[in-house]
Amino acid sequence: MGQRIGIDVGGTNVKIALVSDEGKIIYSNSIPTRAEMGYEYTVNSMKEAIKELLKETKLEAKDVEGMGFGFPGQIDCQKGIVRLAPNIPGWVNVPIAEIMEKEFGIPTRVDNDVRTAALGELNYGAGVGCQNLVCITVGTGIGSGLVINGKLVRGAANAAGELGHIKLNMDGGPLCGCGDRGCLEAYASGPSIVAMAEEYIKGGKSTKYRELANPDITPYIVAVASKEGDPVAKQIFRIMGEYIGMGLTSVVNLLNPEKIIIGGGVAEAGDILLDPIKETIQKRAMTIQKGSVEIVPAQLGNTAGVIGASLLINS
Repeated sequence: MGQRIGIDVGGTNVKIALVSDEGKIIYSNSIPTRAEMGYEYTVNSMKEAIKELLKETKLEAKDVEGMGFGFPGQIDCQKGIVRLAPNIPGWVNVPIAEIMEKEFGIPTRVDNDVRTAALGELNYGAGVGCQNLVCITVGTGIGSGLVINGKLVRGAANAAGELGHIKLNMDGGPLCGCGDRGCLEAYASGPSIVAMAEEYIKGGKSTKYRELANPDITPYIVAVASKEGDPVAKQIFRIMGEYIGMGLTSVVNLLNPEKIIIGGGVAEAGDILLDPIKETIQKRAMTIQKGSVEIVPAQLGNTAGVIGASLLINS
């Protein structure tokens, strides 16, 4: 494999990197997404950033083996089309692979951003040596990338891996962004942490995170309060971890993975979230399955997306 370009597109920023055949980042840059300006604006900004990358690294397009994009949302991987990116308004049926191949002549692939993160972790991160793993991200929502027998699982319509929409409640439950009720994501994600923290304050609880809020409560602030020993913050993360552990118990029983890799902004809280996840799986999963799975934090951090995207040309 030669040098490849990986691009991780988010609602706020677009990360762009040149990645070596050993998974090392040779050059990286970040530009604002500016979704409010329309998708054409973002596409043109990405084109300019790619040209800048080629200039700075003294490469020509023919020197680049391939280019990959990771997008949040629904992707047609075969056709290289972003069907719908809910957090980036205006991205509906955008043929991004065709646009970029026409501009640069570099073979281009597109996939969901959590699957690209899973691909990065599989090849160069916490999943090295695994054949069967689940990579989940816990942030504003909960997403996952599945690897079975060493291959990414995309599903019949490229929509596999919606772990956040495993149902935890048959009879209602909190409303989820997907429009249904009782989804894991509605119980355990960044917004759920904030909502629970605010409920405790309304209930008259004295909390450390209330003092730390500047002015708003965030998952990070609740995590800091938990690490400083605040009992309410610790309880919030324990409840969140138990919910996620329940959802993952179904995954462990169904897929029997070697590893579950946990990343994303909320997961940066570390053991205060991972410990109750592990305990719940050990308590609730079937004996053989729980005995062969390891729950580990992601290793590549915010570079997983660009490294994984750079690998799409070969996956």
